[in-house]
This record gives sequence, C-alpha cells and structure tokens, in this order.
Amino acid sequence: MAKKSLIAREVKRQKLVAKYAAKREQLKKEGNYEALQALPKNASPVRLHNRCKVSGRPKGYMRQFGISRIQFRELASKGLIPGVKKASW
Repeated sequence: MAKKSLIAREVKRQKLVAKYAAKREQLKKEGNYEALQALPKNASPVRLHNRCKVSGRPKGYMRQFGISRIQFRELASKGLIPGVKKASW
C-alpha cells in the first residue's frame, strides 16, 4: 500500500489540472506563453501519474482496469473481474 500522502498529492494534482484546463487551453490558443508559465506547475497534465485504485501503486499500472498488475492477478484469480479468466493450454 502506498503512503496516503502520495495518494493525496496525486488527487490534489488531478483537481488542479481540472481547475486550470480551460484557462490553459485559452492561453495556448492566444500564444500567451508568459501567462501560461505563471500558472502552477502542478496544473500541467504532464505531471499526473497513474496509480492503482486499490493499492495506490504507481508502477505496473494497467490502464484498461485502473489497477496494478499485482491487484489484477489477485482479483482475477478470485474471479472478481468480469470477463477475465486464467489462460491454460
């Protein structure tokens, strides 16, 4: 389990990105890069990082499911992810 502070920091970044999205888009259209740089650094969507919804793990993230590979394996073996079953041949 990731530290709660790291998960909270990522949530804070997501809120900032959503808050400044329209303003960033407008400034980019105008070509006003000085004003764009005056915005907070965390308002840039590039600074976001995908994290597992269950454990908060930043690595091994599977976009299709929104969870890490470790959680995916556990949930799939328990049959909790619909449409996923263990391959055997």
